[in-house]
Amino acid sequence: MKKKLLVLLIAVMAVMAGCREADTVSHNISKSSDSFEVQRRIVFFNGITDKYLLTVEGLCALGNGDNDLRMTVTCKVGKNEYKKHYLGLSDNVSFFAEQLEPNKEDPFRYKILFRPENIIPDIELQTSK
Repeated sequence: MKKKLLVLLIAVMAVMAGCREADTVSHNISKSSDSFEVQRRIVFFNGITDKYLLTVEGLCALGNGDNDLRMTVTCKVGKNEYKKHYLGLSDNVSFFAEQLEPNKEDPFRYKILFRPENIIPDIELQTSK
């Protein structure tokens, strides 16, 4: 197990050696955003009328893997409490996401986030009576 971890660490360091500072910082901000650590404002607007249709603010992550006509926004609203919104996009409805506060990201530190709940399944134990 230690050998596999060492090989993985060396591979990550090799990949990092070829990364530019801006790429690393951008990657780290994306990871922080997906971990609900970044305050955002996401505005959906009509490109023809220039009117705002909807604004979502808070610790929000944009959907990953959404198709071209749908955007999901998931927001952390309390400790272990989340809300997910599904929004439709069209040829005249678009969005932009604004980071409201600066992040202090280290360009020399690469982030890898392991989520134990994804690695170890949730096991419920029953006691016999």
